[in-house]
Amino acid sequence: VRRYRFIMNLLFTIDRAYLAQMEICLKSIFRFPCPDGYDVYVMHTGLEDADFAALRQRLGGKAEFHPIAVNPDTFRDFPESSRYPQMMYYRIFAARFLPQDMERVLYLDPDIIVIRSLETLYSLHFDGALFCACTHAREFLTRVNQLRLGLGQAVPYINTGVLLMNLAALRQEQDEQAVIDYAKDRGQWFMLPDQDIITALYGSRIRLLDTMIYNLSDRMLATYNANPLNEKRPLSWVKENAAIIHYCGSNKPWKKNYIGVLDCFYHEVADAQ
Repeated sequence: VRRYRFIMNLLFTIDRAYLAQMEICLKSIFRFPCPDGYDVYVMHTGLEDADFAALRQRLGGKAEFHPIAVNPDTFRDFPESSRYPQMMYYRIFAARFLPQDMERVLYLDPDIIVIRSLETLYSLHFDGALFCACTHAREFLTRVNQLRLGLGQAVPYINTGVLLMNLAALRQEQDEQAVIDYAKDRGQWFMLPDQDIITALYGSRIRLLDTMIYNLSDRMLATYNANPLNEKRPLSWVKENAAIIHYCGSNKPWKKNYIGVLDCFYHEVADAQ
């Protein structure tokens, strides 16, 4: 009987500034071997072959790396800022750049630490969705974002740091001109452009995941524990249940002004010899 091969496709979109953080993220992932290994796709601007050669060597050949250099002019029509560069749009059009026979890929922000195998997440059924993702927004902000983004209906505001992408469906259904038109029309109202676009255009086609498991931040943990209706979830609960820790926003565990309790997971990987 021929065994079905299980290779996990991972996607990152970075420039040189986040190369080191992606390496630490990958180290955290590789602690949980995938049956047939990992294929790591890196959409980038400004990295060189030598960067990937060094990365392969330091990570001990635990994955196949597939660099994809993106011409910056591709996204020249999209709004950007120093905090939110063009690179954030790469994931929106990943289906265009990735191999055309690839059916799914797991996108991760580089400021993530994985503390449990990703196989359960990666193997989820899309149930007709274009993405599987989490929301970090509470109900009041969902309504605010509905008005800000000009949406006819309220949809969950998506945190795009973790995206399981249905590439097969995106190739069939994604209208690239609609994305460009929406960015031009609503760009002045954008706060987090890639999240705004994905929420606005695809919010009704997203399978929501448990944020406490698959996209847990210090803010989300503190907010949950501050609700008197919730049973407190201490660090021991996180260790036993969560899969993905996301140091989103400006609160990074490698900075001196970090505030929170989840930095232990980062240092467990980053400080290991």
